[in-house]
Amino acid sequence: MNRIQQAIQESIEVKQQILNDSALLSSLEKAVDICIATLKNNGKILFCGNGGSAADAQHLAAELSGRFYFDRPPLNAEALHVNTSFLTAVANDYSYDEVFARMTRAQGHVGDTIIGLSTSGNSPNVVRAFDVAKELKMNTIAFTGKGGGKMREQADVLLNVPSGDTPRIQESHILLGHLLCELVESRMFG
Repeated sequence: MNRIQQAIQESIEVKQQILNDSALLSSLEKAVDICIATLKNNGKILFCGNGGSAADAQHLAAELSGRFYFDRPPLNAEALHVNTSFLTAVANDYSYDEVFARMTRAQGHVGDTIIGLSTSGNSPNVVRAFDVAKELKMNTIAFTGKGGGKMREQADVLLNVPSGDTPRIQESHILLGHLLCELVESRMFG
């Protein structure tokens, strides 16, 4: 088996483990319910992550605020890193660990939801955002890898992909995130 086939097989195996993990699938259903309740109560869903997880956070926010499978009203969702002037100013004036916490404090309210993506579950700026979200009585949903890291203890819902391999985790985060977006859209507007 060459490397291409091996990587595809590894990805399939992680997704097969997700398919067979009733607790993880139940957690995804709970995340969907929390997001729907947030949006029905005129709340917002904030996303955050770093690197590839930032790209995934922005992607999923766009699926909700734009559209997924069909035309419908936009949903209040945004990725916390999209304002580069804010991000670089806060990183410079405070620290990079504070960038998401500070924007969460500015935009988050009771009943809103924050979705943090971190393959390790230990990204300091995502962990700090969850600290602030808890202070504000927001819902917290964590997309992580196998162990869940520090976010395990902070999350109302933990979606911990059963892998320690960053690319396989991120591929599965998009799968789970797409399912979340599809179910939120279909249950709210279907």
